[in-house]
Amino acid sequence: MSDMESIDFLAQLVRTRRFTLGVPHQFTVTPDESAALFLRSRAGDDPATCLWAVDLGSGKERMLADPAELPGHEQAKEHGGGIASYAASQGTGLVAFTLAGELWVADVAGGPARRLPAAGSVTDPRPDPVGQRIAYVSDGALRVIDATGTDDRALMGPDGPEVTFGICEHTGETSLDGSRGYWWAPDGTALLVARADFARVAQWYIADPASPDAAPRAIRYAAAGEVNAEVTLWIAGLDGSRTPARWDTAAFEYLVGGGWDALGPYALVQTRDQQSVRLLEVDPVTGQTTVLAEQHDACWVQLVSGLPARTRSGVIVAHADQAGTRHLTVGGSQVTPPGLQIRAVLGVGDDAADDTVLFTASDEPTQIHVWRYRPGEGIRRLSAESGVHYAVCRGATLVQVSCRADRLGGHAEVRREGKPAIPILSLVERPVLDQHATRLVLGPRELRAVLYFPSWHRPGRGKLPVLAAPYGGASMQLVTAENDWSSVMPQWFAEQGFAVLVADGSGTPGRGPSWEREVYGELFGPALDDQVTALHEAARRFPDLDLTRVGIRGWSFGGSLAALAVLRRPDVFHAAVAGAGATDQRLYEARWRERFLGHPDKFPDRYEANSLVLAAPKLTRPLLLIHGLADGNVHVAHTLRLSSALLAAGRPHEVLLMPGVGHQAMDSTLTENMLWHQVRFLRRHLGASRPE
Repeated sequence: MSDMESIDFLAQLVRTRRFTLGVPHQFTVTPDESAALFLRSRAGDDPATCLWAVDLGSGKERMLADPAELPGHEQAKEHGGGIASYAASQGTGLVAFTLAGELWVADVAGGPARRLPAAGSVTDPRPDPVGQRIAYVSDGALRVIDATGTDDRALMGPDGPEVTFGICEHTGETSLDGSRGYWWAPDGTALLVARADFARVAQWYIADPASPDAAPRAIRYAAAGEVNAEVTLWIAGLDGSRTPARWDTAAFEYLVGGGWDALGPYALVQTRDQQSVRLLEVDPVTGQTTVLAEQHDACWVQLVSGLPARTRSGVIVAHADQAGTRHLTVGGSQVTPPGLQIRAVLGVGDDAADDTVLFTASDEPTQIHVWRYRPGEGIRRLSAESGVHYAVCRGATLVQVSCRADRLGGHAEVRREGKPAIPILSLVERPVLDQHATRLVLGPRELRAVLYFPSWHRPGRGKLPVLAAPYGGASMQLVTAENDWSSVMPQWFAEQGFAVLVADGSGTPGRGPSWEREVYGELFGPALDDQVTALHEAARRFPDLDLTRVGIRGWSFGGSLAALAVLRRPDVFHAAVAGAGATDQRLYEARWRERFLGHPDKFPDRYEANSLVLAAPKLTRPLLLIHGLADGNVHVAHTLRLSSALLAAGRPHEVLLMPGVGHQAMDSTLTENMLWHQVRFLRRHLGASRPE
């Protein structure tokens, strides 16, 4: 790959937003099963995401809402600002979405989208099941407006600047459509609403030193060991009634899920140490709660997307971690075999006589397949080809999304028994570089990995420096049987003169509960050990890998791991690029960090052992630290504290700070220059080169 081709690829990476534009996503089947809704831009480089419907009778696609055609948003195609998400009524064809903070509705049957005169800047609008009203969040309040645009009113709140209604940050793990903070009753007469009070949560500031005249942005951030927001639940009737749900919020302070099904409202709550979770049934009249199910674990109870759920007949669908397998349970009984790891529950039966469960699971960690369970029949795999699959189902209509290693962007189609499949077109751009990747299973732990070689490299004609490129932590796999930007980016680095090794190690998903919990109490050590093993095993099989020249680069958890690699194992890793890494574990978000290390007051030794700041005097290898100054996820204080400790210890290092950039950098010029800066750093210290 020439320099010009490299530049073209980086420009394409930014222009396509990491090859996500033009990909259909967020599917919904309409209640009458006449259409499937989805989001997709008009082209692989068009940033304005549109709302579409495919008619299942004709198989034809039609536009429901194009931002560039809506009044006041004509520049959306040039400047982005498309439809980020939508919500459809469970019982009608009404669809609600936001555009630049405005509330819009569309009807699946046709007609132009309509803007409703909602108050303030709107987020998370959701129609009621009967299609008469839309609830939405604005300025800390949960509001309701009639679908005709009349009778807009605050249902709950506002209660001051430190209180929010209808927002709950910890429900994202169990919800299939992101974090939820309110849920409609099936008859549309009431809602289950979360109230979060941040008054006692520490206030942090995110400043832009490049603009000293700008005031810093204040955020509420609960770091490890600090006070969390006080979260409660309420039954809010459209008639003005307010009833609090009652449970021991001191013992179970995290609200991690909720809903309102045909049997009534329910909530999923968790203790601060995350070792106990309760499913509560909520009485909609009195607010009293009853424990329906309870889970315990000596490390932490892992939450599963889509769980818990209840069928209309009252059967509880949940999961159980036993003997190294995450099983699906229905009515308390395991219905999946050992070795089949459940990933998510996508839905349960639509009627009282149907206890069917649609779910995803893995018997090979790099693949995720769609499965179905039916009483009396057991389980059946619905997806056939190798890959990562997902599905949405209503009645007899299934929308299946299949992603494979040999194509970018995936393939979506609507399936109905006895009828031809209806494909949904992907408009994603093809990358301007081809991948030269070998999928591997390495060592006695059977680590899943991918090794990327430069397109110009010929085996046996010279050794290559090695670049490890892991994420390597809980919640994210990089090595899967699909093709996306995370599998294209390593190839670009390979073209610059490296053999790039991506390996998933201890703590990553897909290998079962025992594998995930290996990092309990020691967040980085087991993951780093697996990276070392992967390097040695790959070099044993591929002699062209030069283990005297090994670099490592990563972002977020991968950034922490990269920095730690040169601190703890300079005998293996000779240079590191660490982006947006958490270096002082006490500074990171309470729930996520305490899940693995416990409360810092109870386990201070764990926080010290996992502190990169305390390990700073050990640095003997080149280290490049990168961080966005506007990062609200991993605050720039992490990098600044590590840099300060390195400087105090007299350890040379490099720091690249990016004004105005958050946790990820996707501005065209900045992204390209940041990536080239990393390449030059790695080439300089590892002796990498590329034939002219």
